[in-house]
Amino acid sequence: MRGSMAGLWRGYQKFLGLHPWKVQILTAGSLVGVGDVISQQLVERKGLQRHDFERTMKMMGIGFCFVGPVVGGWYKTLESLVPGSSKSVALKKMLLDQGGFAPCFLGGFLAIVGALNGLSKEEIWSKDYKDALITNYYIWPAVQIANFYFIPLYHRLAVVQCVAVIWNSYLSWKANQL
Repeated sequence: MRGSMAGLWRGYQKFLGLHPWKVQILTAGSLVGVGDVISQQLVERKGLQRHDFERTMKMMGIGFCFVGPVVGGWYKTLESLVPGSSKSVALKKMLLDQGGFAPCFLGGFLAIVGALNGLSKEEIWSKDYKDALITNYYIWPAVQIANFYFIPLYHRLAVVQCVAVIWNSYLSWKANQL
């Protein structure tokens, strides 16, 4: 098992080196889908018979087309705005990320999910954006400080998406509540 995980990691690293943008997008879409499966199975307790596979595919599509490209592009932009990896740079990046990017990204994410679910503008914005943003601030500032200080640029989206499996489960549940 250990050897196969190491081989998997080496393969991931090689593919990431050759095609960083593609790998980031595929990773994000896949993990948003995993988050939806966890949401439906562990949070909503739907079971396999009632699992909404269309919803999971929709969430994966949002991961591939919105989450991966937007977050990956944001990290590249943030790196050019605030280059480096010192403690003060990591703090500046986290403040920009959580003060500017996170509120916009979360609003965009909830709007896309709501629109794809056929909700009106009023219904979309009554989806507890404020609650989701507050919950975001409990989790992400500490993760992002560590991410910006310790993790190289091309691995940041993957690190965030690994932590985000739980966050994606929450967002999937929050965005798909009826």
